[in-house]
Amino acid sequence: MFKTVVTLFRGSVAAAGEELEDRTALLILDQQMRDAAAAVERSKRTLALAIAQDQQEGRKLEATVARIADLETRAVAALDGGREDLAKEAAEAIAGLEADRDAAMTARALFATEIVRLKRHVANAQARITELDRGRRVARASEAVRSLRRSGIEAARPYESTLPEAESTLRRLRERQLEAQAADDALVELDAATGPLATAEKLAEQGFGPRLKTTADDVLARLKSKRTPTA
Repeated sequence: MFKTVVTLFRGSVAAAGEELEDRTALLILDQQMRDAAAAVERSKRTLALAIAQDQQEGRKLEATVARIADLETRAVAALDGGREDLAKEAAEAIAGLEADRDAAMTARALFATEIVRLKRHVANAQARITELDRGRRVARASEAVRSLRRSGIEAARPYESTLPEAESTLRRLRERQLEAQAADDALVELDAATGPLATAEKLAEQGFGPRLKTTADDVLARLKSKRTPTA
């Protein structure tokens, strides 16, 4: 039993997590895209730094090659002038400059490889972000449509259920009004037939006291009494 309860609890937690993730999917996607865009920006800065360093190594290489060429010209002139000592000193300097030149060339080769890789990475990441942004716009629009439909359904159902309820309420109200009117009419008729007025009228008909209700005979007699006597 305990194991079943634990399993049920874990299942409930998992279901709640999935439901929360579904409800917040767009928010999660937005944050993930912001993180991805920030990573691309860092890659761009790294690429820019690599390009700047490559350019710096290129300028160093150009300067080194120029100095080597200048020293070689001067060393040859020293040899022509019989100053082998100066030529040897120049040769040592040239050897050091050539080592710098080779290092700069190696660095530029490494930078060139890294720059190509970073450019490819940035271009690919930007393309994927662009595609994700298109998909996000579509997903946001779809979610908005779903929300409108869901709101419409939620708004329509109470509306549709209210009409029959209102019609039913009106019918019940009319029925109660008709019942009440019928009851009132029945009470009036009952009072007229059995009430004190009915009893007094019955006594009057038997000659005990004046009549309470005016009859057609009473009106006719009153009219005759108003006639002018003829000669």
